[in-house]
Parts: sequence; structure tokens; C-alpha cells
Amino acid sequence: MRELVVLSGKGGTGKTSVVGSFAALAGGKVLADCDVDAADLHLLLSPTVKQQNEFWSGQVACIDQEKCTGCGLCQEVCRFDAIKDLRVDPVSCEGCGFCSHICPAGAITMEESMSGYWFISDTRYGPLVHARLGIAQENSGKLVAVVRQQARQIAQERGLDLIISDGPPGIGCPVISSLSGASMALLVTEPSLSGIHDLERVLGVCRHFGISAMVCVNKHDLNEENTRRIQSQCSTEGVDIAGMIPFDNAVTESIVRGVPVVEYAGGSRVAREIERMWYSLYGRIMDGDRR
Repeated sequence: MRELVVLSGKGGTGKTSVVGSFAALAGGKVLADCDVDAADLHLLLSPTVKQQNEFWSGQVACIDQEKCTGCGLCQEVCRFDAIKDLRVDPVSCEGCGFCSHICPAGAITMEESMSGYWFISDTRYGPLVHARLGIAQENSGKLVAVVRQQARQIAQERGLDLIISDGPPGIGCPVISSLSGASMALLVTEPSLSGIHDLERVLGVCRHFGISAMVCVNKHDLNEENTRRIQSQCSTEGVDIAGMIPFDNAVTESIVRGVPVVEYAGGSRVAREIERMWYSLYGRIMDGDRR
């Protein structure tokens, strides 16, 4: 079983649009949306939810009003101002547990928090595992791990040999959770100064975990000088460029209509380049390329 994870050092580079097109092009795969903080792959794939599951992670303080003596010590020591009028604000509580340790009456306990949901859905392109983290909730790295685990389990049950994951932007915990153990990473960037800077950072994460990476330059023709800088950077670091996608208003139109661009604008320059990039990537993934 092979897994391709599509990442970007920053948001807004077109990563999800690329994954949506890969979903339309690839056969025999499971799709996973690992961007649990701001999941949007479902907007392109219009899934039908078959299974919804709660995600429990982290703890929140709870005060037993019958045991509480009203001393106010917990309210004094809480560094997050999560306790007011001897009531816990679950949004402000960081789950550190200090209040439960210092309460002289033993009135405070730490309870598990329901932090979000994860889903198993069907799409016209195959099964999709995705999730939604609750407002102001943390532990998104754990939720990413759940999504990937479920995607792998579905692939094993159905005899599918490929997982395509839409990863989160940045280089933090959710990215590490999405990347570790993957077969290959495709890094989608754009020819901007922030795009170049953040591409360098996410390449460093890939090197750290020994994951083979390739680069896709989206909207490459908007700034040819910066595109050349990206090409030079990749050449210096021995990273291959998988694709150079031109700017095309058809991409925006396809997003508005909720259709992958390879279907909405089949035969266009952008669709042809994404198709070429996919088949090139697929060959290397299935050959076990880990350079």
C-alpha cells in the first residue's frame, strides 16, 4: 500500500484543487482529508456521509458544586482565567489539571473532552475519510492520525493499493502527523516570496523524516523570476519538479461549481498539466521511489 500526501508550506497555494483533480484521475484509491482544522476537500467531492464518529481528546476541568467550599483558590491560580464565579469556561480551559491538584476539597476533576468528529463517506471517486475539529479545540495531530488510520483500514479491507491525502498547510504537528510514514510528498507552492520561504521549511520537514518529495509550482507564469528561483532552489537540493501549472480562471470557476478542474475544463492547458503530473507521480509512487 502506497500513500501520497499533498502538502504546502502555506495556505492558498491550490493544494486541495490538485488533490481534487487527482481524485478524479486515480483509480483504486482511498482519499483522506488531513487538513482537519479547515477541511475543504469535501466541497469539491460532494461526499455522502456513511459513518460519523466522535473524537474525544484532551481534558477539561469540572467543579462538583456539592463538594466545592467556595474558597476560590482554583480561580486565583488559574493562569488562563478559565474559572470565573467558581464555574469553568470549557473554551478557555487548557486542561492543565493544576486546579484539580490544589483544590483542598477535592471538588475538581478532569473530564475527557469531545473535540470533534471524523467521517467515512462515499464520493463518486471512491471512499473519503475526513474530519471536523471543534471550535477552539486542539490535538489536531491526533485527529489526523485517526483519519490516516481509518483510510489505511478501508484500503486494506477493499484491497486498494493507494491512499491520496490532502495534508494541512505549514510545518506544525498536523503536518508531521500527515507526513510520517508516507510513501511520497507532493509540495504545492506558488511563485511568491512567502511561497518560496515556506517551501524551504516544509522541504526541511520532509528531509527530517526521510520522505521523498517532489514540487508542483502552481500559477507558475504569474511571476517568472520567482518561478526560476524555485527551480534553482529545487535543483540545488536535488528535488524534482513534478509539475508547472499555469494560471487559468477555469480553476476558480471549477471551485465555484464544486467540480475538479480536470473534469470542468478537460483539454485545457491546466488540465493537461495536472494529468501529466499525476501519471508521472503515480509511476514513481508505485515503483517505491524514496530518493
